[in-house]
Amino acid sequence: MSNDNFRMDKTHFSVVNLHDPPDETAYWLSKTPEERFEALEYMRRMNYGDVSCERFQRVFEITHREKR
Repeated sequence: MSNDNFRMDKTHFSVVNLHDPPDETAYWLSKTPEERFEALEYMRRMNYGDVSCERFQRVFEITHREKR
């Protein structure tokens, strides 16, 4: 995945009221599931880096509940 797929459009500028509902839902629903997943993966790598591409740790804990 390259950064060329995700570029900031610095020519677009808008002023909105912070109390207006966001239009992000409509934007993401207009994208294909593959595009949404690519964007999610890109943001995950931005936050955690490529090191997090390793397997996730699984943690299980067994608890005993009291019978009522």
